[in-house]
This record gives sequence, C-alpha cells and structure tokens, in this order.
Amino acid sequence: MDPDRDPGPDPGQPTPTVVAIHVAKGRRLPTRSVPSVEAQAGAGLVGDRYHGSRHRHVTIQSLPELEAAAADLGRPVDPGLTRRNLTISGGPIPTKPGERLRIGDVELEVVRIAAPCRLLDDNLGPGAARALHARAGTVFRLLSSGTISVGDEVDLSPGH
Repeated sequence: MDPDRDPGPDPGQPTPTVVAIHVAKGRRLPTRSVPSVEAQAGAGLVGDRYHGSRHRHVTIQSLPELEAAAADLGRPVDPGLTRRNLTISGGPIPTKPGERLRIGDVELEVVRIAAPCRLLDDNLGPGAARALHARAGTVFRLLSSGTISVGDEVDLSPGH
C-alpha cells in the first residue's frame, strides 16, 4: 500500500455532518449562526462577507480540532467565534489544493489551508490564535451550487 495515498474514510467511523454554519455580512462584523445557506458556484455563500470573491468562498473547520484547541486553551472554543463558515463533526478535512469534498449536492475544492484569523485573540481570548494554528481549517472554492444545511452529510472520500 502506498503510504502517501489517502485510504479514504474509516468504515468504522460515522459519516461527518455539518454541525454549525456561520456567516458575517462584513469582514469585522460578528458572525451569525444560520440553519442553512445558499452556496453559489464561483461566488460563495449568499449573505457572507466573502460572497463574490474570486477564490475564498467557504471556510471549513472540524469539531475535534476545536476541542483540541479548547484543551490547549483551558476554555471552550465557540465555533462561531473562529469566523469559519462551516463546522463539521469530524474527519480529516482535505488540505491540498485541488482536493475536493462534497456536502449534499455541493462540490467544493481546496484553495489553501486557512490561517488563524487576527481577530481570534480578541474574540476568544489571549492564546487563541496560537492554539488554533494548524487547526484553523481549510479555504474552499465552490464548484457547484445548492443549499448547505446543518445535518448535511460531508463526503470526504478521495475522488471528489
């Protein structure tokens, strides 16, 4: 077996799902939690600050990474305060440019790893940016349109 090849999802693990969706109308404005959001191919999430940007359409983080950051910080990390759009229940989020995942009918492609936001220490307290370094999620572009809702399954398998 090739050690560089991703074997795909562990059949013993539950399928990851979307557990939170957050959008913000402006760059420095607080995010708000929504039950669903319209994803527009080539444009982003309707109602979010990055809608209409060239490549930064959606940011995705995982709950286990937030829990690890919370353990380092010694306090909870509210997914909405990280300024990421989608929080999923688990699984390895793709990080290599060009890799893909699917949420419901919406296909997304990796642009880059997300850097911790400069507002983290203000929003979550001192040390938050450091605790979320390498845990800040991934930036994606939208390849197809559709509705993304809390509870939607996330297909992390290679080939998407």
